[in-house]
Amino acid sequence: MRILLLGASGSIGSQTIDVINKNPQDFTLVGFSVGKRTRCISYILKKHKEVRYIYLIDASKAKQYSKKYPHVNFLSSKDHQLSDLVDLVDFDMAVNALVGFSGLLPSIKVLEKNKKLALANKESLVVAGELINKLLDEGKGELYPIDSEHSALWKCLKVNDQGVKKMILTASGGAFRKLNRSELKDVKAAEALKHPTWKMGAKITIDCATMVNKCFEIIEAGYLYRYPYSKIGVMLHDESYLHSYLSYLDGSFRGEISKPDMRNPIKFALYQGNIPFSTQSFSSLTDLKGLHFHEFDPSRYPLVSLAKLVLLKKGTYGAVLNRANEEAVHAYLKDEIAFLDIERIIFKLMKEHKNVHNPSLDDLIRVDNDVNNKTHLIIEKIKKGEMRW
Repeated sequence: MRILLLGASGSIGSQTIDVINKNPQDFTLVGFSVGKRTRCISYILKKHKEVRYIYLIDASKAKQYSKKYPHVNFLSSKDHQLSDLVDLVDFDMAVNALVGFSGLLPSIKVLEKNKKLALANKESLVVAGELINKLLDEGKGELYPIDSEHSALWKCLKVNDQGVKKMILTASGGAFRKLNRSELKDVKAAEALKHPTWKMGAKITIDCATMVNKCFEIIEAGYLYRYPYSKIGVMLHDESYLHSYLSYLDGSFRGEISKPDMRNPIKFALYQGNIPFSTQSFSSLTDLKGLHFHEFDPSRYPLVSLAKLVLLKKGTYGAVLNRANEEAVHAYLKDEIAFLDIERIIFKLMKEHKNVHNPSLDDLIRVDNDVNNKTHLIIEKIKKGEMRW
């Protein structure tokens, strides 16, 4: 299978390369994109001679690499959009390992070209779940999730999708899970990046600390599996070994238990679920010896509640949630705002937003730009000490 990898230099991207390297008989890398971290290009090209297209942001670096690798077409942000790779590369499956809104247009384009999409870019479904499901319902392309929680749910549903009472997404609680609300006032980004069980990129690690990540996953689950919000729950789990589970009407449970390693869900998505896997049936969480669970407290992680608004109201609320979070997290990583300012900014913009029903892609892009500007104005006020919550 010919693979186009979007976001090769990130955490998911580099692990996808690992999976491809270990399965050369099944996968051929034919194109990829990188952001500012371009050192991986030479390493990847050394092992993957079939690559013919690479996108990177820096035009000067693209020119340098073009001289070194004349057989490869290097595209840069000067003359191309990242999504142009989807049009130029001859591929069977695209792995979208991009972070943020930038992953949306490539996701749409892949499906419109009737190709397979292995999706790690949560924002695609959070922002445009309605559009993506419309394409899938029209028979355009195929979608396979790259996510430990959704991969686990996918496997469990493959075993038994009858009589499901609820699907439960497990959550580590992030770096600050042992702190109460009052103790979050002065926590710094350097502390938030020390995730207790997973090694991930900076943004998603902060999203785990705020639990925006779980909010996004609830929204994803709603669109991926067409389950209503009322049938999706959250359980805190210290070790991140039980990746998610289903509860059934007969009182039984089924989940996937394995060490936290993203290569497993990546491989499962690349093989479109057609490889051996194991899930475990159990009658109670107490049956899982050595694993620890805690009931989810919505007052401790209030941002998770926004999943209900996005799934029930739909429209452009997901676009607001995503962009407000994206810019707030970037500001927090630069120590420009406080940790709790992230949720304050998001709640403020969600409350003020006038929803657009059945949005087009242009509508979503317009709202994204508008929220981007509003978020930066709020951040500037915070930096100047002018923001009063």
